Amino acid sequence: MRYPYRSSEIIAAQDPNMNPYRRATFLLSAPSLQHAPADEGAEVAFAGRSNAGKSSAINTLTDNKSLARTSKTPGRTQQLMFFTLDDEHRLVDLPGYGYAKVSESVKKKWQRYMTDYLLKRQCLHGLVLVMDIRHPMTDYDKDMISLCHTAGRPLHVLLTKADKMKKGPANNILYKVAAELEQMGVSASLQLFSSHNKSGVEDIHSVLDEWLGYT
Repeated sequence: MRYPYRSSEIIAAQDPNMNPYRRATFLLSAPSLQHAPADEGAEVAFAGRSNAGKSSAINTLTDNKSLARTSKTPGRTQQLMFFTLDDEHRLVDLPGYGYAKVSESVKKKWQRYMTDYLLKRQCLHGLVLVMDIRHPMTDYDKDMISLCHTAGRPLHVLLTKADKMKKGPANNILYKVAAELEQMGVSASLQLFSSHNKSGVEDIHSVLDEWLGYT
């Protein structure tokens, strides 16, 4: 397993205003891959079970609490949401899965969107899979991991809501998830994260920097 390297020394030496993630702005929402921006530049996508804290994680790492749409009603993200960092780099919020109270036909449509995106999008440089640390590795998560592996995309697992647990138990779950990924034959990095206290932000920035070519 490869764990994300820390970049606190690098980030501390930078002008905070030059942080590319703070420049994130909404670009467009796409009901299908055909409506997405041109397949060029570099993108990193975020996927996860509805109510896992995906939108909150995006808002935290971009330091913009109103960027990605959050809601007490799971499953509100129903399209591919594109956020631009600059002319060549984007973040993408994929539809949540598994919990949303929507019809089976809608769920199947979301799955088709994500499958097409992961398999066909040439500018996709990696997938961040968001899991609630209290409910990791659901069947839906495993399906997404397998799809990502089949597509040959780099994978980073973000175990959110880590503030809900003490450090010892949280680390135990981190190691357990790492072991399950290894058992699946999947190479991935992973980390603990909390939008509430903003822990783990430097680590996810390090991963994104590497994938997007900011290093």
